[in-house]
Amino acid sequence: MSHFVRPLLVSGPSGVGKSTLFKRLFAEFPDKFGFSVSHTTRTPRPGEVHGEHYYFVSRDEFLKLISEGAFIEHAEFSGNFYGTSFMTVKQVSGAGRRCILEIEAQGVRQVKNTNLNPVYLFISPPSLAALRSRLQGRGTETEASATKRLAIALKEIEYAKEGAHDLVIVNDDIDRAYGLFRKVALGEEIESDKLPPLDD
Repeated sequence: MSHFVRPLLVSGPSGVGKSTLFKRLFAEFPDKFGFSVSHTTRTPRPGEVHGEHYYFVSRDEFLKLISEGAFIEHAEFSGNFYGTSFMTVKQVSGAGRRCILEIEAQGVRQVKNTNLNPVYLFISPPSLAALRSRLQGRGTETEASATKRLAIALKEIEYAKEGAHDLVIVNDDIDRAYGLFRKVALGEEIESDKLPPLDD
């Protein structure tokens, strides 16, 4: 029986490069890790598969799951609910993989009230200016939504500065960041990066 490996909870602002890190990790280790698939009440986007990208449920189903205590954390964004269920984490670890969760600051606070006991990892931008240019460079953000995301990012970094996470990786260089992320995912020790100053 393999010893239980603590799930890895990854958080960090939108646009900081989390999905790039995940893609590289899953490509390099296809059998070692598993994503916790979230539940959502939003409608699937083209190409999204139920049970792979999200579990798509109705608002009523979601509220029923909340009342049953099914979620480790849940939140509402732009009128849709999103949640991480205990079931999906169990499925991943039951398959002998280390479970990776991607959760934002609001959810991290909720997870701390459960017995999940993950390793908390924060992926930080090198600066807010760098994050701003990344978001604007995406081409998918309007000025208003980029400003909103930056305001959320500022809150997330402020929360991280309170010592909410076990480890911090600053994504100033994707290869360096991936090298550290890979070590953390494999359970190796790293020296935590310092969070950037909040004024730019």
